[in-house]
Amino acid sequence: MAADLRMLGRKGDKGDQGDTARAEVAGLDALEQPIGRRETVLNRAWSAIWPKLLAIALVLGGWQGIVATGWRPDYVLPGPITVLERLAQDIGTPGLWQAIGITMVRGAWGFGLAVAIGVVVGALVSRFAVLRAAIGSLITGLQTMPSIAWFPLAILLFKISEEAIAFVVVLGAAPSVANGLIHGIDHIPPVLRRAGRVLGATGLDEYRHIVLPAAMPSFVAGLKSGWAFAWRSLMAGELIVVIANKTSLGQLLQVNRELSDAAGLLAVMLVILTIGILLDSLVFGQLERNIRAKRGLLAR
Repeated sequence: MAADLRMLGRKGDKGDQGDTARAEVAGLDALEQPIGRRETVLNRAWSAIWPKLLAIALVLGGWQGIVATGWRPDYVLPGPITVLERLAQDIGTPGLWQAIGITMVRGAWGFGLAVAIGVVVGALVSRFAVLRAAIGSLITGLQTMPSIAWFPLAILLFKISEEAIAFVVVLGAAPSVANGLIHGIDHIPPVLRRAGRVLGATGLDEYRHIVLPAAMPSFVAGLKSGWAFAWRSLMAGELIVVIANKTSLGQLLQVNRELSDAAGLLAVMLVILTIGILLDSLVFGQLERNIRAKRGLLAR
């Protein structure tokens, strides 16, 4: 309709009809453009949300199906409705939010330190062949070590303290971050680095403008893997290292287990799972989308 009215306005009507057509065109354009933008945003949002909603529905349906078989008593394996009701009740209490806050601070601090160490180690190993020969395999070996295996040493070194938890979180995450950066740098085409040197990018400028941007996809994958290791290490640490007056998500798991409170235990597990999903989608997923968009692999 708007296109037809534009043609009418351009046809040379110099009287009131032409003025009216142009006014109607302007009004229709003002209406059509916001509607189109809103529809695009809503379509993108729905495309991103519906697979997650379907997955949640399948998980809850399978969970309820297992409960309905009577495989375990309700007090051992309660149904999803019971657990969600308990979760809603716990969300209304300050204790759960305090536990989430303590756990997230530990996770952010430990992961931040792991990223700093992993970047330095990865850059040095990728730069110097001697270091690669000396500790390249060691980094991969550390990455394969189960987090729980580090806790006896951590407690021996740092006693029951925050440092013991941070020690294991860093050892769990830093090797993945370092390996991600090393692999990203290893797969940079040599011609790209030579072109950068011709244009004057040497030393730190070469790493800033050529190496790091080119290695970014692999580096972000290393960050994502490192966070997964850090999160698992943190949960294991909070189950083992219980610090007085600092209730965390891991400690809530342990307390609910000791009290045989299955609904409370599963509710905390849902919180841990939700935090992991949100961080993956909002932080690492967004980083990956930005990189793909900048490389022309994804429409903005």
